[in-house]
Amino acid sequence: MRYEHERGYPRDPGRGPGGPGGSGGSGGIPDGLLVGVLAFVLGLSVLVWTATGLAGLFAHGAWPSGVTFGRTPQAIRHLVSAPHDVAGAWPSTPAAELSGYGLFWGLVIGQAMVLVVLTVFVMGTWARWRAVRASSTASASSASPSRDGDTEKRDWSTSPPRDREVEERDWSPSPPRDGVAEQRVAPEAPLPVVPEAPVERVPEAPSAPVPEERHPLPAQRQPQRLVLGDPRTRKPLAVQAIQDAEGPALIVTSDPTVWEDTKDARSKLGPVLLYDPGHLCDTPARMHWNPAAGCEDKETARQRAEALLAPVRPTAKLDAATAATAETLLRSYLHAAAVDNRGVKHVHRWAQGSQVQEAVRTLRTHPKAAAGSAGELEAELTAHPERRDMAQELTARALSSLFSIHIREACTPNRTDALTLDSFVDEGGTLYVVGEAIEDPRTQPGAMPLLTALVSSVVERGRRMAERSSAGRLDPPLTLVLDDVAAVAPLPQLPELLDAGTEHLGLVTLALLRSREQGRSRWPGAELPV
Repeated sequence: MRYEHERGYPRDPGRGPGGPGGSGGSGGIPDGLLVGVLAFVLGLSVLVWTATGLAGLFAHGAWPSGVTFGRTPQAIRHLVSAPHDVAGAWPSTPAAELSGYGLFWGLVIGQAMVLVVLTVFVMGTWARWRAVRASSTASASSASPSRDGDTEKRDWSTSPPRDREVEERDWSPSPPRDGVAEQRVAPEAPLPVVPEAPVERVPEAPSAPVPEERHPLPAQRQPQRLVLGDPRTRKPLAVQAIQDAEGPALIVTSDPTVWEDTKDARSKLGPVLLYDPGHLCDTPARMHWNPAAGCEDKETARQRAEALLAPVRPTAKLDAATAATAETLLRSYLHAAAVDNRGVKHVHRWAQGSQVQEAVRTLRTHPKAAAGSAGELEAELTAHPERRDMAQELTARALSSLFSIHIREACTPNRTDALTLDSFVDEGGTLYVVGEAIEDPRTQPGAMPLLTALVSSVVERGRRMAERSSAGRLDPPLTLVLDDVAAVAPLPQLPELLDAGTEHLGLVTLALLRSREQGRSRWPGAELPV
């Protein structure tokens, strides 16, 4: 519909688009504002009416008489001036049927909050529905040109051509024109056929088969198990190996930045544990581990004692008997502490040669103690006093770091530490063992014996899990990244791990050493492959 001024008629100066006296779009009250005010007034009336009735129902068990929706506006006007006077807002209702102002206003506020939550929910749902609808409409409109083009092509190909009524050409001979004699073309004579001469085939001698040129397949590149280099060379290799590990991983390092650079990525695969008795890493979340854990088994106690003594064990053959005596003493102390549920402080005390008869008594009287363990300990304590004293020096040196309070605390586990350590392999977790690099541990071992014992314990546990599994191996494999392992935790099983004898068990090992001489000094009886 066109306006009068568009048709050429003059516009009345007193009339505007907004009506008589309007001035364009700026005159009058918007309809949305009017609807909003009316909805607010109506909602407030409903809230006051229902709150009054519900308050009376909750307070006296019945809806108050005279509380109707028609009288709500007068009640609202009175409550605006006197919020505490609920009875005055409803004069036709007995005051005994009404509740106090506290319950009334509480219901008003509660209903208002519920209404606001519902409004926000409905608006959000409506907005999401409109967004989904708009996106579907946009995708449909973007795909419509291609469909139109296909339809047009189909119309051209399927519709019959417009000029199909063209007369078919008459191929019959037409009568000759005036003055022109009919010409006839004589048929050509057929060419004589010459018979082909038979071709004789001369039998050829069978040729010798040409030997195929065979190229040898390239040998598969074996993954490196031992790398020699300085810290700048070792760190990128260690970080890359940690990032490539698909399953659980055990990392030994003297560089705290290796833990800082990889812990966040490894936390996405499973739990991340940190054993840092020297407090080299900047975090309070450190794991605690008791060296006597699991030593109720005599074989486990023997392996634990061997790992604890590995950094301080003498390499000379003349000292082999002393080292064997020290191993027997420490194995007995660990076994006694484990069966009697004692802490590492008792093992430390016995290793110093103090109150060792208490360990003998425990092994003799406790029902869980291995048979003959008390006799072995007594035999070592009473025979060869000089050898016993030298062996006690070895055990005392191996556990000398327990004099430090923070290291002794790191060996006092909480309730969840043992469960977390036992389950991190199954959960695909990561255990970081961080310690100070020590070049001469036979004089000042520090915490190296504890780190070595923990790493050796995890390796043996992984080996037992692989042997008990149905496939005979860990799947996914346990990755061992041993950075500067000779100076941090020289575990006795390293030569076996590097000899590819545990690959079939799912134990993938990467050892990083500083030099070949360092490896020879830590493992003198084995030739490490490079």
